[in-house]
Amino acid sequence: MPLRIAKPTTPGRRGAVLQTSEEITRREPKKSLLLPLRKKGGRNNKGRLTVRHRGGGHKRRIRIIDYKRDKFGVPGEVDSIEYDPNRSARVALIKYRDGDWRYIIAPNDLEVGDLIESGENADVKVGNALPLRVMPTGTQVHNIEIKVGRGAQMVRSAGGSAQVLAKEDRYSLIRLPSGEVRRVLSECMATVGQVGKQDHKNAKLGKAGRRRNMGWRPQVRGVAMDPSSHPHGGGEGKSPIGMPGPKTPWGKPALGYRTRRNKSTDRMVSSSRKKR
Repeated sequence: MPLRIAKPTTPGRRGAVLQTSEEITRREPKKSLLLPLRKKGGRNNKGRLTVRHRGGGHKRRIRIIDYKRDKFGVPGEVDSIEYDPNRSARVALIKYRDGDWRYIIAPNDLEVGDLIESGENADVKVGNALPLRVMPTGTQVHNIEIKVGRGAQMVRSAGGSAQVLAKEDRYSLIRLPSGEVRRVLSECMATVGQVGKQDHKNAKLGKAGRRRNMGWRPQVRGVAMDPSSHPHGGGEGKSPIGMPGPKTPWGKPALGYRTRRNKSTDRMVSSSRKKR
């Protein structure tokens, strides 16, 4: 997916680097695979704000994605490549031989008319889903399960890919995009290939309005607030933050502060992404 630089016809277009949509082959989604998306504005079930700067944005509908890939032994043909407003990657609409339709996250180099399959007897080629135990060492994968049968939870965003490094007893060693090496049960499913739309990270929105269309509201700098609203606030004119390091509005360190609380899965991490 190449990028194009917009002509500077307006100040907003001057800095825009846009993503082309030449790989999209269908504009309207499959209606039977849609669900309504109710906006919450960053609030939880108690109505309290848990994620700041969310709200508004264009109306969306959820595409039901097949993360489990449990149609074992049934070939499917790629009917179309489509846009999904809820994720950075494209989605592919698959028509299976038994008449079933499903969406999957579109890997790189998957084209309309290609055949894909799931199961341990499937070929190791782009778009096929197999258990990690039958994957050759060095294979690029995405859509990786953490628990058997739960569905893919890791490596699902645009341009993402992990690599199968080795096999140890019941586990496979996987190098994740972050650099972390993690042990995953070899019975877990993964999809061969890299997620498409690799240039997504190089695109630039160009103006604040496009950010609002995506559901993000403005963010005020801490140094522009008063001392009671933010640790960086106060002072005359443009003042420095006046402390050893940047803080969150609640006084916690903003850079390098580890927030991981799930100690039960530490044993699955073979090599941390953090440099010692």
